[in-house]
Amino acid sequence: MKTLAKLPVTIVTGFLGSGKTTLLRHMLDNAQGRRIAVIVNEFGELGIDGEILKQCSIGCTEEEANGRVYELANGCLCCTVQEEFFPVMRELVARRGDLDHILIETSGLALPKPLVQAFQWPEIRSACTVDAVITVVDSPAVAAGTFAAFPDQVDAQRKLDPNLDHESPLHELFADQLASADLVILNKSDLISAEDLARVRLEVAEELPAAVKIIEASSGRLPLDVLIGLGAGSEEHIDGRHSHHDHHHEGEDDHDHDAFDSISIDLPQADEALLLDALTQLVVQHGILRVKGFAAIPNKPMRLLIQGVGTRFDKHFDRAWGADEARTTRLVLIGQELDAAGLEAQLRAALSV
Repeated sequence: MKTLAKLPVTIVTGFLGSGKTTLLRHMLDNAQGRRIAVIVNEFGELGIDGEILKQCSIGCTEEEANGRVYELANGCLCCTVQEEFFPVMRELVARRGDLDHILIETSGLALPKPLVQAFQWPEIRSACTVDAVITVVDSPAVAAGTFAAFPDQVDAQRKLDPNLDHESPLHELFADQLASADLVILNKSDLISAEDLARVRLEVAEELPAAVKIIEASSGRLPLDVLIGLGAGSEEHIDGRHSHHDHHHEGEDDHDHDAFDSISIDLPQADEALLLDALTQLVVQHGILRVKGFAAIPNKPMRLLIQGVGTRFDKHFDRAWGADEARTTRLVLIGQELDAAGLEAQLRAALSV
């Protein structure tokens, strides 16, 4: 009987808005016939990132695409490894003869080290290996000294909330994401000056072993051969990578991201300009960290994809509405201490719907 080679796994980590989903879309769009399964660790009820990834032209039918995207719903892989993650990996291991690669996108709050350590479990270790941990860096945010776009509300809530005493400042979370990296991508490099980019590179390099490569990218556009096939075997050496959060996974149960709320809002069709203005006002007034979803725009045959980090919004029409599909607007808002009913009421009032 032929022995199957270990299935390579790439873990993509980075803060909210750094460009992880865009990078995965690029990888899937350029899969070149590779059979890739995707685990999306989505922080939100609607599974927006999963929907985005299913739109990628990876040469399979919709049913096949739905079968390849596995979504873990609670937003923190380091907390789900003993629950949802293991059965998903067990299913993929059973199908590894039909797969060439697995991609895992962590949430912006997940720490990669415990996830990599999960690949030391015998049932997974015998069938899979971590080809590489890729940390995606928001270069403009690091240049600005914030490490993540729109971070002030996160840090302020961390300081005020006694339940978050164990949480590290943002720069320590950033350092922990770098500590597990086998490859670092300085994303959005086209949005800052050459001098600032050089400064970001030096700052990131200080957190890394000399062997870890640092590359620059715009919207995650990199050759696939640069991103996969690294053969790092990260699970073999991850225990030797120091992180600020190591003690939280040594018999302690206080690791908690529950202070982050994720609420979903369904709306009818909405004027594009009014919707974006209303969302900007919500972000400013309520400290919303992330907005993502789809909008139905009157008299437009295509669905508008919206992704926002702080007051910065990216939008484009991603696909045509289906003939039998209800043209509705569906949004996920991520933040802390969010009043779902109040936010929906304010949004509806601004849109007069």
